[in-house]
Amino acid sequence: MSGAVDLSSLKQPPAGAGPSGGHAVTEADFEAKVLRRSTQVPVVVALYSQRSPGSIELVELLERLVGEANGTWDLAAVEAESNMRIAQAFGVQGIPTVIAVAAGQPLADFQGAQPEPQVRQWLDAVVQAVEGKLEGGGGQPQRTEDPRFSAAEALLEQGDLAGAESAYAAILEQEPNNTEAKAALRQVRFLSRVQSLPDSAIATADADPSNVAAALDAADVELYHQQPEAAFDRLIGLIKRTSGDDRTQVRTRLLELFELFDQAEPFVVAARRKLATALY
Repeated sequence: MSGAVDLSSLKQPPAGAGPSGGHAVTEADFEAKVLRRSTQVPVVVALYSQRSPGSIELVELLERLVGEANGTWDLAAVEAESNMRIAQAFGVQGIPTVIAVAAGQPLADFQGAQPEPQVRQWLDAVVQAVEGKLEGGGGQPQRTEDPRFSAAEALLEQGDLAGAESAYAAILEQEPNNTEAKAALRQVRFLSRVQSLPDSAIATADADPSNVAAALDAADVELYHQQPEAAFDRLIGLIKRTSGDDRTQVRTRLLELFELFDQAEPFVVAARRKLATALY
């Protein structure tokens, strides 16, 4: 799974996060239930959203299938919106996304709802790929590495966002249609922009609703704090009140923020409708 961030970043959960039972996994117990468990059997991480019925149905299917698996693989169901660090670590661009982890590393993945026969075939391939290579971490399964992505990921791990941005941009110069590089570049550019913004940017924008620059900063902060609806509504409201270059600037930023999410997400669909109404 090229382009995913090193999962070791999830070994230190944020303060206050609590473990959950069953197949549910949070940032607090990700290391135990996914990283350590995957040294014994492959762990299928299913990232879903409570607001996506299709993703919930996929998790329910996987829960049924793991019950039939006789311990050959395990399941970790992760609610993406409340465990954003896990989704970011995997470089997730859409919900649902399913990733097989073995020996602490992503092995294979697919995105979107799939019919049961196809899911079963994928699971069989995962189990076969790690057969005899796990049980306590004795040897990691082989996966194809793209050295260009590996270099970019190394820069990310070092905190060199500018270097990572250049690395992903270089991939796109060679392959303009590389979707992984496009998605990674969007994420890195957003992180580069938001890392220097204080939380007080929201209050600053609220105090001066006509300040376009302040509104853009506030929307970034809201999005970073997992409040996409608030960020979208802020910019859509500003579009209604502006014109000319200011309106174009705000609209362009809003479209960029949309691209950070699966376009089928209900809150993205709703925001696009509001944008259309605001424009016309």
